[in-house]
Amino acid sequence: MRHRKAGVKLNMTSSHKQAMFRNMVTSLFKHDRIRTTDAKAKELRRWADQMVTLAKRGDLHARRQAMSVIREKDVVHKLFDEAAERFGSVSGGYTRVIKLGHRPGDAAPVSLIELITTESRDKKKPAAKKAKPAAPKKVEEKAVEKAAVEEPAEEKALAAETAEVEAAETVGSSNAEDVNDAPQETAVAPEEVIEKKAADTQPEEVAPEAAVPEDKEAEDPKDKSE
Repeated sequence: MRHRKAGVKLNMTSSHKQAMFRNMVTSLFKHDRIRTTDAKAKELRRWADQMVTLAKRGDLHARRQAMSVIREKDVVHKLFDEAAERFGSVSGGYTRVIKLGHRPGDAAPVSLIELITTESRDKKKPAAKKAKPAAPKKVEEKAVEKAAVEEPAEEKALAAETAEVEAAETVGSSNAEDVNDAPQETAVAPEEVIEKKAADTQPEEVAPEAAVPEDKEAEDPKDKSE
């Protein structure tokens, strides 16, 4: 059983592994980010978090413990001087691992490990706060739905009013047509009556008398004289 044997073996001896991680943690605090394989990056997080915890403690004994791991004194002094500002408000999770894909050649998975500062954390918080005001949208959607429900009712009322107005107009137009038709009938009736009366009062034409020849008219006076 592997009791009290935390960490990964990585197919190397313990002395080799310890020397490698000391170099890697020194490079990480010197350059703030390094690129390595996934397994080494995950193990390096444990070493880096321990060094940041010592730097936040800040006493002489913690500084000497950090110098037993980190190989450069300047990096240790820089870490202890900036630890309160960079990591003072954070308790744990001082590093971030970003997977980059596979390394050409042996296709080993490669990751980028970097230190997380309070500035990067503060930048993310406003984004989360901005996402919260999504609740008023529901209220707006409900208001839109109510307006959509009220609009058909208003449309129905307007349609009913327009229908009533159209019905009243049609009734008025029909009454006007009836009224216009009635005087025409009364105006025509007297003319027909007058024409009939005039026809009745005209005298009948008398047939003209038959024409009498002139010889007979001349003879008639003689006869009368005789």
